[in-house]
Amino acid sequence: MTNPSTLYRGGVLHCPADPSATALLVSDGRIAWLGASPDAPAADRVVDLDGALVTPAFVDAHVHATDTGLALSGLDLAGVRSAGELLDAVAGFAAALPADAVVLGHGWDESSWAAPELPDAAAVDRAAGGRRVYLSQASIHSALVSSALLAAVPEVVSAAGYDASGWLRRDAHHVVRAAAFASVTRSQRVAAQRAALAHAASLGIAAVHECGGPEISDEEDFTGLLGISGAGLPEVYGYWGELGGAARARELGAVGAGGDLFADGALGSRTAHVSAAYLDGEPGACGHGYVSAEQVRDHLLDCAAHGLQGGFHAIGDAAIGTVLEGFAAAARTLGVERVRAARHRVEHAEIMSKRLIAGFVEYGIVASMQPAFDRLWGGAGRMYESRLGLDRSLASNPMGAMHGVGVALAFGSDSPVTPLDPWGSVRAAAAHHNPSQRMSVRAAFAAHTRGGWRAVHLDNEGVLALGAPATFAVWETPAGVDRGLPVLLAEDPELRGPEDPTPLPRCRRTVLRGDVIYEEGSS
Repeated sequence: MTNPSTLYRGGVLHCPADPSATALLVSDGRIAWLGASPDAPAADRVVDLDGALVTPAFVDAHVHATDTGLALSGLDLAGVRSAGELLDAVAGFAAALPADAVVLGHGWDESSWAAPELPDAAAVDRAAGGRRVYLSQASIHSALVSSALLAAVPEVVSAAGYDASGWLRRDAHHVVRAAAFASVTRSQRVAAQRAALAHAASLGIAAVHECGGPEISDEEDFTGLLGISGAGLPEVYGYWGELGGAARARELGAVGAGGDLFADGALGSRTAHVSAAYLDGEPGACGHGYVSAEQVRDHLLDCAAHGLQGGFHAIGDAAIGTVLEGFAAAARTLGVERVRAARHRVEHAEIMSKRLIAGFVEYGIVASMQPAFDRLWGGAGRMYESRLGLDRSLASNPMGAMHGVGVALAFGSDSPVTPLDPWGSVRAAAAHHNPSQRMSVRAAFAAHTRGGWRAVHLDNEGVLALGAPATFAVWETPAGVDRGLPVLLAEDPELRGPEDPTPLPRCRRTVLRGDVIYEEGSS
């Protein structure tokens, strides 16, 4: 029995093969017809688009769904601008919780504070009334915790990155994070995952790439999320980040053994492995590399043996250099073409050079990047300048340069590090702080749609074309439409940039393989 067909008519379609198309017919999950509305065939149902824009739906190529859902309902610290505001926020949130609850918060970024000094563990303890507190920094590579939580995890004092102040990095952070999230019940995790995916659907996102692993989540969390993929929600493509874990990744249902498999840390916590020292850290400190070139090589060989895509989280140029050394060594065994065919990934790829970019081209590496990183932390007077200096800040996240030489790009948010915000990410790539690194809106949109599908080897998805999966979003476009895409940039060049005031589109409906997974106004 076939499903009822649906005709969407009277819209503006992002359909380069037929720019004049104003209608499409969906049948059995695919696009069965495209063309002008007056010429449309009969259908079981008709949806009047009323001039709305229809585009391929977005793919967010790097998310943490459970963390995103918990952040949506938990303590949001993105807006605090001082230690005092942070403590006040903790006190207000904790007051409504049972005495034995764990306070989970996320999003503080001391680099945006006038006085960047953090409160210590004892002060956090007092604000929370003695409760255990875990507050992840915006990068999720460090956290501020209370003395009560430190006391509950005594082994943390011997872990790398431990500091009695309560600001923990590296292994110490992973130990305490695991203890804090152990307080979250299975039902709470499921609710958080559903909330995150439903929120994604409301933004025109039809698929996400979940980056899990033993240092990020647990196996039950990972497989539980994959189990609700596409069930009235966006599809989930999972990456399991465990070194040498290709067999385990396949057993868990992952599409790749990569994602957040850490070659280094993050710029926000000064743990990204860079070749020139941080300017605002300990003298000579260059962050930390977590893998060797030999480990990278062996991991890629393991992935090849299991027919699986691999990849690494690598932000700093030193870490990326190590990863590319491992790629070169793997290619000497497998051959360059076999390495290229796997479409291995590097997440973030923020501090690059021409030599490193050439390595991505040579080995066919997909760069899974987050344009919002530049919008939030790039440019003059922001965190990257504090850490790296203005020149290195402006050279970071070189999406334009990478696109210009053919590096395959897949855009995402790293939510909850930055919010799910696909059109905001497209604009951020087109309005990079460094004008020489800007991309066209059209190229950035492709990276956030078709690029995400291609990153999981689904090359025929992400387009409005006859016979393609009916996966699309319907948009209200307050600033208008230009050649099948919404206007995202101000007409005045002086206003263009990361803070461009042009209003972004609003999603009316999201359709995944013919099924409506979000409709504005429906509960």
